[in-house]
Amino acid sequence: MNMQEIRKKARERIKSKCRVCPVCDGVACAGEVPGMGGIGTGISFQNNIASLAEHRLIMRTLHEANDPSTELELWGKKLFMPVMTAPVGSVAINLGSDMSDPDYTRHMINGCGALNILGGVGDHMVLDIFRQYMENVSGHGSLAVPFIKPWGALQEITVRMDLAVAAGVDICGMDVDGAGLPTLRQNSVPVRVTSPKALAGIVAEAHKRKMKFIVKGIMSVDEARLVVESGADALVVSNHGGRSLDYCQGAAEVLPDIAQAVGKNILVMVDGGIRSGGDVLKTLALGAKMALICRPVMVAIHGDEENGLPTYLRLIQDQLVQAMRLTGCAAPAAVNRHILA
Repeated sequence: MNMQEIRKKARERIKSKCRVCPVCDGVACAGEVPGMGGIGTGISFQNNIASLAEHRLIMRTLHEANDPSTELELWGKKLFMPVMTAPVGSVAINLGSDMSDPDYTRHMINGCGALNILGGVGDHMVLDIFRQYMENVSGHGSLAVPFIKPWGALQEITVRMDLAVAAGVDICGMDVDGAGLPTLRQNSVPVRVTSPKALAGIVAEAHKRKMKFIVKGIMSVDEARLVVESGADALVVSNHGGRSLDYCQGAAEVLPDIAQAVGKNILVMVDGGIRSGGDVLKTLALGAKMALICRPVMVAIHGDEENGLPTYLRLIQDQLVQAMRLTGCAAPAAVNRHILA
């Protein structure tokens, strides 16, 4: 199936919670949480889209970068492109589909494995379901990146780390902004904001298990510096898809300042509103080294469980190559701010 057919089938399957809009911008679904929308007014989700759209690419055609490569090496892994699927805790809760959460994880990681990109894996309030997530990624453990919720008890975090290690995982993270998710509050799940001291201890637990650690949900320079001090290996500039705090800035608004402040000390990633290969290129120009994509990934997998994600990722890669060719960028490492107007 092509993407048009995949989107059509996905719309039929998840229409109760997602309209699969022609432009996924958070307008039609504003306030629909659980669901695919942003919290409250939906402005935080919409700001992700708007802040990225404000940046324009400068076309350049007099150069030698005719055949750009999107490949990169990260922590000893040779990856297809600087794109990663963002973690999803529960499609059952947010999409109301007939696909189980463990099955979604399996389809997602198999799709990532087909093209050799990193796949973010969500956490779950039920430990046995997270255990199933890890069982379903064990064939591609080196590409799986589980993001653990900021549980109130350290043991809840370390037991998930141990399950990840057993599945062959060597990168994990925490979406610290998950402390604000309405779906968790409604179920009285004990997540909490994370103190800098507690974060350093969590990072140390990951490193003790020989895993790299990513902190997801950073939206300010001061907290980016705290992540560096914690000893983490990477951070993700993200407002959790606009699902945690209303009236929040868009990720692309704060990404340049964060990248400039800490980019020499830690790997900077970004998540929020990325919808095309051109968007990926913009985030690289703004200082990120990796772009995370969530909602379109869920749509692709629901439209064609086995081939939807590879089809979508190939489209993103094709768009990225074209954008790199017409801005004079031979490789991800060659991308910088000079390609933006």
